[in-house]
Parts: sequence; structure tokens; C-alpha cells
Amino acid sequence: MSRLLVFQHVAAEPLGTLDPLIRRRGHRIRFVNFERDPGAEPSVDRYRGLVVLGGPMNVQDQATRPHLRTELRAIEAALRQGKPVLGICLGAQLLAHVLGAPVQRHPQPEIGWYDLQLTAAGRADPVLSALGAATPVFQWHACSYALPAGAVQLARTTTCEQQAFRYGDSAYGLQFHPEVDAALIGRWLANPSYAQELAEAGLAQDPDQIRRSTTALVTQLQAVAEPLFEGFLDLVGRPQRRQVLPSREWA
Repeated sequence: MSRLLVFQHVAAEPLGTLDPLIRRRGHRIRFVNFERDPGAEPSVDRYRGLVVLGGPMNVQDQATRPHLRTELRAIEAALRQGKPVLGICLGAQLLAHVLGAPVQRHPQPEIGWYDLQLTAAGRADPVLSALGAATPVFQWHACSYALPAGAVQLARTTTCEQQAFRYGDSAYGLQFHPEVDAALIGRWLANPSYAQELAEAGLAQDPDQIRRSTTALVTQLQAVAEPLFEGFLDLVGRPQRRQVLPSREWA
């Protein structure tokens, strides 16, 4: 039985709809919650894949959140060992940073529902092609990454060029949130710190608009997110070729 390592940053951002799909495959999940255990030093050596979830912190917060350096080292190790990596939101930014790409504040946050367009490479990708050429996705981020050297851009929105990339055969960064359901979005909107971030962003999508859009769109997102996740889990289920990366010091 294979095992997956999952990095969680805050209780408010869990695996969501990905959790039952992993368990249905028979994979064991080992969670490392850095909010509860910021000093954790997990090793990827005994795991078949790594999932790095979102969170309200940013790559630039390494000085005040040393666990981010721990995560960068673990992501780098997983890539060296050729193990599948899936980064969602903050996880995508950490993956991009490991690969040498800058991560910085985006000119305007994306919070709410946005139309995602796949690139030609995305439409042909074995994992992302499940989304179709265009689909509404849920976003909650204020930073964005540049496309890492050697990576393939898979998706964009009109307000954020980099929405998904693949590095090698089995490392994926997704800026958007395919794991959400209506209940999770509702918890984010009710979370005081998240609600404050939304209010300060000054976006056209206010909480009521996001709730209405969620009612209309979340089932459509879940329908395409499931085969996307299944495609990634297919990678976890078979050995991957090793990739060679230059060693870095995350300090």
C-alpha cells in the first residue's frame, strides 16, 4: 500500500474533495500540519508522492515562518527522487520557488470565481486536460509566481497569467483551488481573517456574489476536478523517472 505525504498550513485549508479520492485508491495519508507543529521535519523518503496545500502565508514569510524552508527542502527532495508533487495555491508558489522562479504580490488579488483557460499544452496534458478548454474555478490568492525555467504553462486567467504548470512528468503547480466544495468556501467566507482580506481587496465579487456563484458553479468544478485528481493519483501509482536538480540552501 502506497503512502502520500500532505503538507497542511492551517486547519481552514484541508484536502477537501481530494481526501476521499486518495482514500478510495487505498493510499495512506500522513498529514503534517505546520500550524500545529511548526517545528516538524518530515522526510519524503518513505512516501510515493507529496501534496502541498494552500495557506494565508507567503513564500516571502520564511524569516517568520521557518517551516516554509523545511517545506522547500522537502519539495526539492521529492523532485530529486522523481516522486509526484502536487502544489495547490501556496503549494504551487513553493514549488515554483524551488524551481528558481520568483514569487511576488500580484497586482490585484483573485478571490472568487474566475474563468480558467487551458493552453494548448494544458489541453493535451494527461492531468489538466480533464478541465476542458475553459472552466470556472475558485481562487483565493494575493501572490503569483513566474513560470519556472523548464516548466510548461498549462493554464491562465485574464487577470493572472500563470495558473498551472507542469515540471517534468509528475510535478504540478495549480494556483487555483480545485479541491473546494460549497461548505469549504462557506467556511472561508465566514473566517474573520479571510473575510477581512476579501473586504480589503476591493473586488467586484463580494461575499454574497461569491455565494451565488458557488451555488451555480461548484458542481461543475467538482465534476472536472475529480478526473484531474485521478490523473495525478495515477502518477502516484507508478514509479517515476528521477530528475536531477541543483542543490540549494533554503535559509
